[in-house]
Amino acid sequence: MDKKIVMQIPTWLGDAVMATPAIENIIQHFGDSYKYIVLGSNVSVKIFEFHPKISQIIVDETKKGGSRYLNIYNLAKSFGKVEVFFSFRRSFSARVLKFFVSARQKYGYKRLTKEQIHLVLRYNDFVNHCLKTNYQAGDLKIYTNSTFNIQHSKSLLGLNPGATYGSAKRWYPKEFALTAKELSKEYDILIFGGPTEVEQAREIEKYLKSFGISNYTNLAGKTTVTKLIEYIKNLDLFITNDSGPMHLAAAFKIKTVAIFGPTKHIETHQWNNPNEIIIRKDMECAPCMKRVCPLGHHECMKQITSSDVLEKLR
Repeated sequence: MDKKIVMQIPTWLGDAVMATPAIENIIQHFGDSYKYIVLGSNVSVKIFEFHPKISQIIVDETKKGGSRYLNIYNLAKSFGKVEVFFSFRRSFSARVLKFFVSARQKYGYKRLTKEQIHLVLRYNDFVNHCLKTNYQAGDLKIYTNSTFNIQHSKSLLGLNPGATYGSAKRWYPKEFALTAKELSKEYDILIFGGPTEVEQAREIEKYLKSFGISNYTNLAGKTTVTKLIEYIKNLDLFITNDSGPMHLAAAFKIKTVAIFGPTKHIETHQWNNPNEIIIRKDMECAPCMKRVCPLGHHECMKQITSSDVLEKLR
């Protein structure tokens, strides 16, 4: 019987990407004699779809139907005997799952320092603490099925106006469009967005049409995470809010303009991407880490203009 290691990964796509250096260290530490199982949200598990060392991917559906905690119990027991269980989550439900898993060793994520450090380092420190090791945090790692080619005549610019966490993290569609207008002679434009971000993408499209720009494709709500990874991998330039796709781009070291407002860029900027440009405004109220601007003015984003982005790119 294979010895099993189960890893419960972060729920959010970006956080899951930032956990990949720590997960690579777990796999390196235990080697090929183990079966590696990844458990996570329907979105976050997609980044492990083509990982050569991951034997099984399980989507956490414990919120669907009936008692969630009974569902968690049943999920824990479905693993059978486990050698090591790692949870990269701090939620109560993650602690319940950890309690019920039948594992020789069980580890639940916790912050080991109050200092502001990058989330990649937090996850990696957690693994080092569990294993009593001193592994360095390497690059973000996403394996892909590289058979996907995009037809385009110019370089490719990606725009990502969404941010699933909340509206406070979103730069304005008009500013995205004004930036794209100035770059449209050099770049063909792809507009990204999840199912809940279609409206922002449509606004950008509306502005581009009014500017007479036609060399764009609106992909919002039309791509799976797997396809999104392939699109982003092929970009020459990416302009994005602090979001999951921003971290996907970091994994491939895509030239990226990352726009930060209410979030802590020190903790969640692109990891190990020498081609990242961070744009933010110093404000007394930022970073507030709120989903919606608590003061109602959203100045941390309003003060950033397309001119700021274009100036940095020049």
